[in-house]
Amino acid sequence: MKAIWNGEILAQSDETVLVEGNHYFPLSCLNAKLFQGSQKQTTCAWKGVAHYYDVMVNGEVNEAAAWFYPSPKPEASHIKNYVAFWKGIKVLND
Repeated sequence: MKAIWNGEILAQSDETVLVEGNHYFPLSCLNAKLFQGSQKQTTCAWKGVAHYYDVMVNGEVNEAAAWFYPSPKPEASHIKNYVAFWKGIKVLND
């Protein structure tokens, strides 16, 4: 799977985890130079507190376009250290 935005590959992996229709990519496969921490947080009843990254490509910023659960609830422990995308980021089968 590949996550692409603004012509750049943000992440690529054969080991994504599918949860609620979203592919979660291992943190280790992110193109780290394209990500910056965000102050945004949200809460999911069964996964826990989501933290976000801003995505920066070619001078454009896609705010809070990637999310992850650094300390997920036990039911979602399988997505710890994984990141998912939205806000116009295309996730394609490689």
